[in-house]
Amino acid sequence: QVQLVESGGGLVQAGGSLRLSCAASGSIFGINLMGWYRQAPGKQRELVAAILPGGATNYADSVKGRFTISRDNALNTVYLQMNTLKPEDTAVYYCYAVALVTSRDAWGQGTQVTVSS
Repeated sequence: QVQLVESGGGLVQAGGSLRLSCAASGSIFGINLMGWYRQAPGKQRELVAAILPGGATNYADSVKGRFTISRDNALNTVYLQMNTLKPEDTAVYYCYAVALVTSRDAWGQGTQVTVSS
């Protein structure tokens, strides 16, 4: 069973930066897709960014040019560097991962990101 441990997040002023990290464990075959979703109050959870083991990435239009997703395959860890943060980026951010071979997936516990204007 894949387990995810997130770190990072917090309170930052608009225009500032934050970095989220998420370490996956529990998959003897390694991790395939890793990504970040977010959910703001009263809104549906939405994809922020995702990355495959080979480095291919996908971003939500709202974060393109501001956020960068990366990963360390040896550590099964994914990062989300968030720059030029806006108040509308305020949300709980969830890490997501899919195991190789078994395709079992898992969610992190969520970490709060608050951007003040």
